[in-house]
Amino acid sequence: MTFHSRITTKGRTTIPANIRAALQAGPGDTLVWDMVGANVARVRCIKAVDFQGFEAAQGTLDEWCSISDEEAYRDL
Repeated sequence: MTFHSRITTKGRTTIPANIRAALQAGPGDTLVWDMVGANVARVRCIKAVDFQGFEAAQGTLDEWCSISDEEAYRDL
């Protein structure tokens, strides 16, 4: 399948909806561009990281941070 879009004078373009859907790309995601030949590029989508989820989980990990825990599990 082939789709096209134009590049603005500022180097911006709109990713066609079908391509966004195929990549499962959305707001906050990062697109990675790889050159695979002359005038040929491959694009991959890296999903955005949910930092709020990490921060919420971090508050539950304090119970595993004691000196006795470190000594008990050090050799595992």
